[in-house]
Amino acid sequence: MKTLLRTTILIGFSLIILTSMTLKPKRIIFFGDSITQMGVSKNGYVNLIKKSLDSTKYEVLGAGVGGNKIYDLYLRLEDDVLNKKPDLVVIYVGINDVWHKQTSHTGTDYDKYFKFYQALINKIQGAGSKVVLCTPSVIGEKKDGTNEMDADLNKYAAGIRELASKNNLPLCDLRKVFVDYEAKNNLEDKEKGILTNDRVHLNDVGNKLVADQLLPLVK
Repeated sequence: MKTLLRTTILIGFSLIILTSMTLKPKRIIFFGDSITQMGVSKNGYVNLIKKSLDSTKYEVLGAGVGGNKIYDLYLRLEDDVLNKKPDLVVIYVGINDVWHKQTSHTGTDYDKYFKFYQALINKIQGAGSKVVLCTPSVIGEKKDGTNEMDADLNKYAAGIRELASKNNLPLCDLRKVFVDYEAKNNLEDKEKGILTNDRVHLNDVGNKLVADQLLPLVK
């Protein structure tokens, strides 16, 4: 009788453990600047992805802070990302590293940007999490490379493509997606109002475009 009881208890504990392991959702953290900070709002890209995924299988979190550049992400990596033990981290950063060169002369030089970026990848992977990279989208929506920061954005985007290739990581090439979208849809060559509210931060259409691009990469 005692043996039967012990066996029943062991089976019960085993079932509980197996059930908890099965039900543990995949934790995804979107790591970035104000675009990601705003992405958790009702029509933001992070929230759109969250609503598109089964909540019993996925846990979606935003870790965006306005004004952040690559080294800001590195400095808050432990507290805002690694301590939460994510399965996957999506890095979407670079707009401020380029934009702030113009607005406040506090951008990030190309070489330093990629040293920090590689260090960020190393620490995330070292903690056992997977990584998806994103190229920076736009600073101004005019077509044909006529926005003031287009050349720099293209340079940094190309560097991220190389980084993804070197590290064998999935890439969401938002720079290319946005440029292609503007070429087809920005018929009046406006500097804002197509995918952004203010040349940088996403409107509803921009958020949906980003969500649609990222969704297949996080499943």
